[in-house]
Amino acid sequence: MRLQAAILTALLLAGPGCTGDGPREALGTLERDRIVLKATADEIIVDQPIPEGTMVAEGTLLVQLDDTRQRARVARTRAEVAQARARLEELRNGARPEEIAAASARVSGARAALVEAESSYQRAVSLVQQRLAARADLDRAQALRDEAEANLESASEDLLRLTNGTRQEQLDQGAAMLQSAQAQLDLEEHLLSELAVVATRDAYLDSLPWNVGERVPLGATLAVMLAGDKPYARVFVPEPWRVRLHVGDTFPVRIDGLEKTIPGRLRWIATDPSFTPYFALNASDRARLVYLAEFDLQEGRDLPTGVPAQVILGEP
Repeated sequence: MRLQAAILTALLLAGPGCTGDGPREALGTLERDRIVLKATADEIIVDQPIPEGTMVAEGTLLVQLDDTRQRARVARTRAEVAQARARLEELRNGARPEEIAAASARVSGARAALVEAESSYQRAVSLVQQRLAARADLDRAQALRDEAEANLESASEDLLRLTNGTRQEQLDQGAAMLQSAQAQLDLEEHLLSELAVVATRDAYLDSLPWNVGERVPLGATLAVMLAGDKPYARVFVPEPWRVRLHVGDTFPVRIDGLEKTIPGRLRWIATDPSFTPYFALNASDRARLVYLAEFDLQEGRDLPTGVPAQVILGEP
């Protein structure tokens, strides 16, 4: 459509009615903001509740993709969050009384075993001195005593660890693991919500390129909407008029099929020409350049998109 408008503009420039100011009309079409909604996953379309050609409100469900796999991912991640939260709570609470009592009992048992091992060692020393036992018996008794001392030390350390509570570093690690799991859950839930493609603003549902039952690839266009209460005129302004136009200027707009003109306010105009760079052209060729511009219409809520339009820049 832009190419056609540019060709028409060029023909108008070359026509016999051309004056020193160049053409006095900017040619183009009526347009609305085009909103394209794309697929965020490779899934099958299971529902399209709204037909094409319907005005929809923001938040209306347009396309529903199969969310079975994503729901499973959310459930798994939610379980990981629960596990990380329980682990952190365990670290904060410290050891249970039953665990401390069991560790204390192990210390008592290790201490009793050490007393017995020490007695056996002393008897072995006495027997060896009296030459009533072999040296090997003394060595064996000494090894048993040393083992009992090590067991007592180990049991005492376990009891001390339980009674002193959890270290701050362990609490920080547990909190970080919970935060990581929660962030992953937020991401998975967001991906789940994106499988329900909804209107991002009040608009006209122009097209649903895919059908229910089709598997769409990632990035495929699922819905096309046209937004805005009224269309705007997207036209190509001839180069001689570029310096005369300013954002906010108002000009009459002629719409094919309507007898009267509609006021249009310039809301934007390109700073660069749409085609050949101006510095590559001579003075006469530069007049054939065009600049894309958009004019907001002050009327015409029900006008269709794509209708040819002309902005009247000046009287002939």
